[in-house]
Amino acid sequence: MSLSPAAPVIPTPPPERLPVRLKVVHGFGSIAYGVKENGFATFLLLFYNQVVGLDAGLVGTAIMVALIADAFVDPVIGELTDRTQTRWGRRLPWLYGAPIPLAFAWMALWHPPEASDAMTIVWLVGWAIVVRSLVSMCEVPSIALVPELTGDYDERTILMRYRFLFGWAGGLLILILAYAVFFRAAGETDPAGYAAYSLTGAVLMAGAVLLSAAGQHKRIAKPSPPLPANTGGLRQIAGEMRQTLSNRAFLWLVFAALFSFVNQGIAFSLSNYMIGFLWLFDQAEKTAYALILFGTMIAAFFVVAPLARRLGKRQAAIFSGLASISFNTLLYLLYVFDVFPEVAGKPSVLLVFAIIFMSNTFGIALMILSSSMMADVVEASQSETGRRSEGLFFAGYFFMQKCATGIGIFIAGIILSSAAFPRSAAPGQVTQGVLDGLALGYVTAILVIGATGLLVLRRFPINRADHEARLAKLDAEARGDIDGTRILP
Repeated sequence: MSLSPAAPVIPTPPPERLPVRLKVVHGFGSIAYGVKENGFATFLLLFYNQVVGLDAGLVGTAIMVALIADAFVDPVIGELTDRTQTRWGRRLPWLYGAPIPLAFAWMALWHPPEASDAMTIVWLVGWAIVVRSLVSMCEVPSIALVPELTGDYDERTILMRYRFLFGWAGGLLILILAYAVFFRAAGETDPAGYAAYSLTGAVLMAGAVLLSAAGQHKRIAKPSPPLPANTGGLRQIAGEMRQTLSNRAFLWLVFAALFSFVNQGIAFSLSNYMIGFLWLFDQAEKTAYALILFGTMIAAFFVVAPLARRLGKRQAAIFSGLASISFNTLLYLLYVFDVFPEVAGKPSVLLVFAIIFMSNTFGIALMILSSSMMADVVEASQSETGRRSEGLFFAGYFFMQKCATGIGIFIAGIILSSAAFPRSAAPGQVTQGVLDGLALGYVTAILVIGATGLLVLRRFPINRADHEARLAKLDAEARGDIDGTRILP
């Protein structure tokens, strides 16, 4: 009796561990993204509504239009970074070229000239598009380095958590400075405070990206890999982009993340309204709130990697999303049904902090895991198309994120308008009916949108075993050893 030989087992490449210094330097560049997100999601609606004096619904619509229009630039940036040919590689020229123009554009966004409402809206939309496009020219090539730096399933999650750590650090640093320094004297409606806020943000963004690029220069400054010999014109490039972005894993992940980022846009846009008018925080409590948010990033930094190793990225992301939605819903339902404990005539600050800490920790964990899952899509696509398209995939992810954030800000404006929230309002002087309408509209939106996103996320098809088998197969193909048989020249 003859036995057929067993199919050869393709060995999995050994895990790669990157130096901590490299992880820190790489993540440092995301400070720029954090500063930008803080501005757009936390202060921009408030600034143009309460300081400049435009209608909240109109401002929300304008920001949504700007974000969606700008989002169409991202896939082009991603594809261009994938095709950039220099002796320093594909990513570094972008990281050195975009930060200084970004700093000037950021300043312009927060300094609209005296003009009619229509012209002010044009100024807002135009500079918002320019700022976000320049941030993409920094962030897309930077985050596209993650799958290039390592193929390890867990190491990618660790790299992403450093990016999120510094991204949140940048956003929260400028937020703490805003509450404790820039707006300490006259509050968030002080025009002089926004002058200092915008200048500090410009310096932080440009400096972070340039220092991160310089710190990684020695490792990544290598000649770009050659483009395929059959690279054609715009029609072929567009066809390849369409084929790449049609990857099933990519589409499920982007569709799921869409809902998460809509919720994030709603939450960030309404955060100043909630902490100022609903929870009645004073300036010291607002500073403490910003520190609590940074504490949630630290907590997520330590929680996310063990959670992913134990459950796998998809299940860990679903668990984190459920926990975040549950705590956030609890917070506002307690308020709506008038059972929130009070201290000194206002809702208990310590209880608000505790629930926000839990909700935000798991919300950040969900975002880290989603980004790490996107890195794993790169090899799934490569096995189908033969192309590595890190820049295009993350640009597509940012395309979705910008559209979703714009939708979230739009919904926030609608929630404010539906609750009949007054212009130029002062904390403690808004009627309880308006505040109840604001809280109820918010909690309904985040509950419905968040639950829908988690249901979609269940369809993401890549797990640890799939990824490691795919890496081994791609490695064997690169060595000319397919199915265990060396390909002879």
